[in-house]
Order: sequence, then C-alpha cells, then structure tokens
Amino acid sequence: MKGFRKLFTVVISLFVVTMSAQETGEAKKQLSLDEGTINSQFEYVYKKSGNYRADGKRYEVVRVISLDKLRKNVLDSLGGYNSRISELKTTIAGHESSISTLNKKLEETTNSLAGVTEEKDSMSFLGMLVSKVTYNTILWSIIAGLMALMLLFMFKFRRSNILTQEAKTSLSELEEEYEDHRRRALEREQKINRQLQDELNKQKKNK
Repeated sequence: MKGFRKLFTVVISLFVVTMSAQETGEAKKQLSLDEGTINSQFEYVYKKSGNYRADGKRYEVVRVISLDKLRKNVLDSLGGYNSRISELKTTIAGHESSISTLNKKLEETTNSLAGVTEEKDSMSFLGMLVSKVTYNTILWSIIAGLMALMLLFMFKFRRSNILTQEAKTSLSELEEEYEDHRRRALEREQKINRQLQDELNKQKKNK
C-alpha cells in the first residue's frame, strides 16, 4: 500500500510538472477561451474584463458568456484530469497485480531452483535423499568393509589350505609309518611261523 501511494504521488507530481511546463510554454501564444491552458483562459477573461471603482474598491466586469465558457472549460479539464487519474490508478493496479504475479513466479522459481540444487547435490540411497558427501562416505565404508571381509576370507582360506596340506603330509607320513609297521609285523609273523614250523619239524624227527 505504501508503494502504491509513493508511485501515485510520483505520477501526479510528474503530471503537474508537465502541465505547468505546457502552461508556461503556451502562455506566450495568443490568449483565447477556445484553446490554451486554464491559466491562459483565466488571463484572457481577466484582460477582456472591464473594471470600475466604487466605494474605494476595484471591481472587474466579466461577460457572462465568457464566464460560462470558462466554467465549462474548467469542468472539462477537471473531468479529463479525473479520467486520467482513474486511468493511472488502473494502470498502477495492473502493475501491482503483475508485480505480485511475478513475485509469486519468482518465489516458485527460487523454490524449484533450490530443489534442483538440493537434488543435484544429493543422491538417492535406500529411498532417501542424502548429500553426496554422506553417500560417498557410506559407499566407501561399505567398500572398505567388503575388502576387509575379503582379506579375512583370504587369510582363513590360506590358513585352511596350509592346515590341509599339513594334514595331508601328516596322513601320508602316518600311512608310510603304518605300512612300514605292517610290513615289519608281517615279517615277524612270517619269521615266527617259520620258527614254529622248524620246531614242529624237529619234534617230528625226534619221534
């Protein structure tokens, strides 16, 4: 509302200054009731009027037709000024409406730009918008965790492989030892059997 008043005051001031300048320029033209400014028409009536003195006072005698003409011109000018003021008010109201619309569009554009900027600087993670910094932190944390798990699995696999190889070696050695033990046992058994057979043969001979 204050902006409207200031704008209206400025427009009226410019209008008055313009009209005054026009009146100053037109004052030099020939005075008439049919053309010129209201000021020049008053001056015309003043110059065309007669005067006389009575009781020590000066009176001006003006023709009624000139006074009626001047009155009509004044009313016409006032009507024109009022019409012009109404047009200016309408124009100002239109400008204010346009400004209001532009402000709303500017606000919408600003909000849209902020949303686009936020979306540009953010990424979707599990259905949520997070900043790129947070997203990168989470992503690299997951990668680091997976790499740590992979290294742990590799270490366990290598250890298990080493243990498996050691177990195979131990089993092979145990099998060789068992085979050697079985061979020696078999040899002892064969030796005992031969000795037993020799004893049996001796006993048969002695009989």
